[in-house]
Amino acid sequence: MIAARDEAIWHDVECGAYAADLALWSELAGSAGWGGGRADVLELGCGTGRVAIHLARRGHRVTGVDLDPALVEALAERALGAGLAAQAIRGDVRELELGRRFGFVAGPMQIVQLLDERGRAAALDAVAAHLAPGGLAALAILDRPAAPWRAGPGEPGPTPDVRELDGWIYSSLPLAVELDDDAIVLRRLRQTVSPGGELAEAEDVVRVHQLSADRLEREAGAAGLRPRERRQVAPTDDHLGSTVVVLEGPR
Repeated sequence: MIAARDEAIWHDVECGAYAADLALWSELAGSAGWGGGRADVLELGCGTGRVAIHLARRGHRVTGVDLDPALVEALAERALGAGLAAQAIRGDVRELELGRRFGFVAGPMQIVQLLDERGRAAALDAVAAHLAPGGLAALAILDRPAAPWRAGPGEPGPTPDVRELDGWIYSSLPLAVELDDDAIVLRRLRQTVSPGGELAEAEDVVRVHQLSADRLEREAGAAGLRPRERRQVAPTDDHLGSTVVVLEGPR
């Protein structure tokens, strides 16, 4: 059985190489920034720091929030080792009370779609409460219906995401995309091979609630956030494209 402490490694394997959205997060943070385009940034669902580290390298001060302690620890260690102005806090985006405000709040990788309607309402209230006057929030979503797909024997399919670390090999292979009620269900096979050749594997399942940009903007309006624009992140060979809904905070 794959240990929970390896979750930071799996996050790096499956998400760490994705870079198609980084230029957009940099642009939005810069437009919300103060002197020299620098901003105080709050990232929701920061993981191991893919976006946070990128923004911190460009002079922004970043606070990342994630529920998983292994991911929070990984981001904190990386920021400290690189001497970057980024910190990580373990917390629930639905219950944030950080006691400060930010010029830019980022929600990459469909973080809001991991929440049901009630959870999104709480998270959007928290975003509004943590935005500085005139600040921006940007939330990425998959707003186009996903086509069901399942890997079949002998059929060409996606290549696995693979990483080697300290003699261990980690492989994550997409198995299926399923539609279940109002959710998109993503299935992957995670396999590890030890330095001695021992194989362990487990299926990882992620449910992503279907959510349109129109609906997200309506829900954000109930929290006092105003729609500003929508931006597109193009699909890649290995990742679906996304819509980034940009919102303005209360003035």
